[in-house]
Amino acid sequence: MITVLGAGAWGTTFAKVLADAGNDVLLWGRDAAVVAEIADRHTNARYLPGHALPDSVAATGDLGDAVAQADTLVVALPSQVVRGVLGPVAHRLRPHATVVSLMKGIELGTGLRMSQVLGESLGADQERIVVVSGPNLSREIAAGQPAACVCACPDIERARAVAAACATRYFRPYVNDDVVGVELAAAVKNVIALAVGMAAGCGFGDNTRATIITRGLAEITRLAVTLGADAATMAGLAGMGDLVATCASALSRNYTLGRHVGEGMSLDEAVAATGGTAEGVKSSRSVAHLAAGLGVDMPITNAVVAVLYEGLGVLDMTGALLSRPHKDERA
Repeated sequence: MITVLGAGAWGTTFAKVLADAGNDVLLWGRDAAVVAEIADRHTNARYLPGHALPDSVAATGDLGDAVAQADTLVVALPSQVVRGVLGPVAHRLRPHATVVSLMKGIELGTGLRMSQVLGESLGADQERIVVVSGPNLSREIAAGQPAACVCACPDIERARAVAAACATRYFRPYVNDDVVGVELAAAVKNVIALAVGMAAGCGFGDNTRATIITRGLAEITRLAVTLGADAATMAGLAGMGDLVATCASALSRNYTLGRHVGEGMSLDEAVAATGGTAEGVKSSRSVAHLAAGLGVDMPITNAVVAVLYEGLGVLDMTGALLSRPHKDERA
């Protein structure tokens, strides 16, 4: 049995992908109404409107039972609540179960990547944890539009097993053993998408978008390589692929929230208007703290934090970034 924890847009979509690939899937959610709708109607109108789920997707509100049944446990929870949700049921996880992370964030306070948080929360070795990432906008994938992902794990055979479990006619997985690179790219691209959205909200166009994306990739790469990642990962699906999708699509919550801020909304107003979880809002601070501790220059990330939490205006942010000392592009 494959269990997916989290009945939001991405968790529900990935459950559909797994079912379309021929698996029986148990989807856990904390909202009783959402769980009942999935179980009875095979739809999730709140988070994935307009898309039917296969009959092989079941639903439950019993977290402990959902974990206990899993040969493969897929976690699609907001990154900052993982430890609190999973800790009390960690003893229910089967000793050799594979754990799959769909999450894209850095934990506040610890600076840990999501695979590290899962390892601590569930008592699972890193060789059992597979990270799935890439340009994966939920509604497009749920509609069967072609997309790809990367499954990363120190145990490449376990990564291949997860890839086989989610391969469909419309969803193509690749494998990689660079977990650090895949996770850091996934987390920081959300912060860069906030910056792109802020610029768009101010009325700036494609030149600005391309500049932020390109320089954003440079700072993602600096941080990732400092922590031991392979720079080549940044040119792949989890790096440039996910960054472009997240920074270019109105379906991206991080881009959308940033745009609301650029249009003049407060952070609270932007969060309410966006709906759902924009992981970059909280991860921006944990990424900035992690980078500062390593002495890695992250100007876009620091500017986003200043706008969201320190009262810096978006136009002032743009001016500050443009007035930085000139440097070699490759630095």
